[in-house]
Amino acid sequence: MTLSFSCNSTIFPQHQVRVNLKSSKNLDNVRNLVKTVGVPSLTSSPLESLRKGNWVKLICGASFEDVVDIRNLSLVYTLAGVDCIDCAADMAVVSAVNDGIEVARDIMDLRRPWVMISVNDDEDLHFRKAEFDPEDCPLDCSRPCEIVCPASAISLNEGNSKLEVSDGTNTPRVLEGGVITERCYGCGRCLPVCPYDNIRAVTYIRDTTATADLIKRNGIDAVEIHTSGRQTALFKELWDGLGDSIAYLRLIAVSLPDVGDSTISSMNAMYSIMEPHPHCFNLWQLDGRPMSGDIGRGATRESIAFAVRLAAIKDRPPGFLQLAGGTNAHTVDGLKKMGLFQTTSSTTSSPNSLHASIGGIAYGGYARKIVGRVLSSMQSQHGVARIEDYPEHLLEALKEALALVGTVKCYDPFLTCQ
Repeated sequence: MTLSFSCNSTIFPQHQVRVNLKSSKNLDNVRNLVKTVGVPSLTSSPLESLRKGNWVKLICGASFEDVVDIRNLSLVYTLAGVDCIDCAADMAVVSAVNDGIEVARDIMDLRRPWVMISVNDDEDLHFRKAEFDPEDCPLDCSRPCEIVCPASAISLNEGNSKLEVSDGTNTPRVLEGGVITERCYGCGRCLPVCPYDNIRAVTYIRDTTATADLIKRNGIDAVEIHTSGRQTALFKELWDGLGDSIAYLRLIAVSLPDVGDSTISSMNAMYSIMEPHPHCFNLWQLDGRPMSGDIGRGATRESIAFAVRLAAIKDRPPGFLQLAGGTNAHTVDGLKKMGLFQTTSSTTSSPNSLHASIGGIAYGGYARKIVGRVLSSMQSQHGVARIEDYPEHLLEALKEALALVGTVKCYDPFLTCQ
């Protein structure tokens, strides 16, 4: 199914005017923290970060479309010095990302991270939503779906049935609510825990024409194509559909799983399709265990193993390598143990070009989780809010983001890059 979603909800009341944040005394602690850890002095251009191996990308989620959280996440992680923010290919979502970036740069003079949108060439786990009718759920259900959802995207409450009652009896009580669509990013954890098998996954493919039009607007620097690595015909169809919009981009990323011995041949086939557009840098996102980084330490093993295998292959196609899928606070340590953290290498295709074996790391579920706890606390106290209006929450969120980004960027006091 091809869909073109549009999240047209207003992020904040239109009458709110942005004040001069650079002169706001309330944000001095935030600015001092950014300066103390060395974000302005250690932050390089996104391209240079890829070459040095300290590229960090925030993944908002290919299907996560809560524009309030996305805007605040983008603000926090821009202050933390990420190189790229990856989001859904939706105009409202892209606007939310750019708004968060610009507010961060109003607070502090920092370089702008690249904005990336994600698309898919076929059915993909990242492009789906959970769906169910809450009235099919019994009132005494323990609601494990609510408990297991990492995005707080399921909300159930008792209410009255909409069915008309004509015999004078009381209106039956039912469960109301269900999936909060804009918050669901398709992790699928609710599917196996439902005791009644009521939950289903609805998959979709982003509309290529709408994506091409979106790329041509200001505010998008990169696109990421999610592919299975098995159907290059579908990849070519998507690539051809993007047409001249490719010329507007700084970077093309291809996100693919490890498909064993055929991985390199699939990469070569896809690179040959992209090769006529040499002005654009390219990146291979090694998707280890999708949407699992927040589960625990072991979730990162698959992405590291994938990176170890590809980094050892010298005749792979050109392009930076970047980890994703299960990445978390333990990923850097795993790369160090394998001798792949910020070490340089060359490939057969670029023998005279030395750059980091692994260009960097993308953080999704784990990055959203550690800052999301602060956002949830803020919203429980103040409702829908701009995080810069509550400096104590912004400072707390920034500390969480810096603790993660700093392990890759080598910020002081997060110097773990030896």
